[in-house]
Amino acid sequence: NAADAAATLEGGADECLPKPFRFEDLLARVRQRLTPQRAPGTNTLTFGGLRLDLRTRRAHVGDYSVNLSAREFALAETFLRHPGEILSRDQLLKQVWGHDYEPGSNVVDVYVRYLRRKLGSTRFATVRGMGYRLEAPQ
Repeated sequence: NAADAAATLEGGADECLPKPFRFEDLLARVRQRLTPQRAPGTNTLTFGGLRLDLRTRRAHVGDYSVNLSAREFALAETFLRHPGEILSRDQLLKQVWGHDYEPGSNVVDVYVRYLRRKLGSTRFATVRGMGYRLEAPQ
């Protein structure tokens, strides 16, 4: 009855399926519970007017959409996951290029230059002798 269903839900149950029920209803509710639910906003990284949509793999600066290559996007994503932190070239190489890089390579410098050109030169600060840092534009 309705009072039992209300008491069950108030007691902490997520669902209450009264008897008799259709098997299709049970299956639909089970499928809905087993489908992973993403929290709103988990598909987007934002910092200082720069936004990355992780689902569509698109970058946005303000209201403008910017095309990034796969490596550029991965590098931008790494910076956006650690805004304001100094990231060494070695950290960036390992995170973005994995094991497919040569130590001492200038590939990070080249790709940071690409990001500066596409996303704004003041966003990616060089920290001499240490690496790079994503900063909010002045």
